[in-house]
Amino acid sequence: MRSRYAAFVLKLPDYLRATWHESSRPETLSLEDSPDWTSLQILDTSQSGDRGTVLFRAVYRLGKGWGFLEENSDFVREQGRWYYLRGDTSEGQLKPGRNEPCPCGSGRKHKACCL
Repeated sequence: MRSRYAAFVLKLPDYLRATWHESSRPETLSLEDSPDWTSLQILDTSQSGDRGTVLFRAVYRLGKGWGFLEENSDFVREQGRWYYLRGDTSEGQLKPGRNEPCPCGSGRKHKACCL
């Protein structure tokens, strides 16, 4: 999951397609309109044999604010490699408080960083 997130950040559609299971892989993938991703949080994982799920939250810049994408992703392992199958997603707007950590990942308080 982390390598797929990095591929979204670096805009590497070929890597994303290569790690997408052939049964659900899109023929083409464009990341031109992809947001400016800033952080990834793995919220939960589970595995049963060659099947796995990852629940994550990815934060991105949204104009002058912040948005997030949460997804419960399904993966399958074939010949020792994990492949993305599908995911149930939801999106929302992130509204950090002035004294909360900045969503950009700097480690600073939001009021002293990206406000």
